[in-house]
Amino acid sequence: MRIVLVGPPGAGKGTQAAFLAKNLGIPHISTGDLFRANISRQTELGKLAKSYMDKGELVPDEVTIAMAKDRMEQPDAEHGFLLDGFPRNVSQAEALDEMLSTEGMKLDAVLDLEVPEDEVVRRIAGRRICRNDSSHVFHVSYKMPKQEGVCDVCGGELYQRDDDSEDTVRTRLEVYHTQTEPIIDYYKAQGLVVTIPALGKVEEVTARAMEALSREDA
Repeated sequence: MRIVLVGPPGAGKGTQAAFLAKNLGIPHISTGDLFRANISRQTELGKLAKSYMDKGELVPDEVTIAMAKDRMEQPDAEHGFLLDGFPRNVSQAEALDEMLSTEGMKLDAVLDLEVPEDEVVRRIAGRRICRNDSSHVFHVSYKMPKQEGVCDVCGGELYQRDDDSEDTVRTRLEVYHTQTEPIIDYYKAQGLVVTIPALGKVEEVTARAMEALSREDA
């Protein structure tokens, strides 16, 4: 299957993408991973992307599209893929359609992870990260440390990242509504959008998505 995963920041896209890709036996292609891989391998696209990022500028659509195209042409994506973070706007969605059409392919579904805005803010603004190891993540509501402000694993100080503050989260949501949300209407016009309520346990959301995809595939 060829699937696009969309949803606001804090909807759990990365977590769901990993579970769904494993269950479906297709690669999880995320824009973040694409950028990191190209930059670390110092590909021409990676160097180009880094030149914009170093100046604090957005990487142009054509660079992102070229990276995605290169990744989707790898042998492991021959029978499908799950895209996470791409397309990010309608221009990228149109470019993706054109790419797939050229290869005689099309998308099977666009999964829209639906989360209330207040829950998004609660999820992100409540995160606390260990200064010693950023993989140690806690939450003021969902995963409280035994001692406030102290990492259970290594005793390091827990802190809130600047981009996790409530004001920053609401700004990120505004960007999502303005730039990315329009692709949902774009794909609805093609009958591809499947809305998945993304509240609840991770495995419950995955089960809803798998059930929805099985209906789409029927």
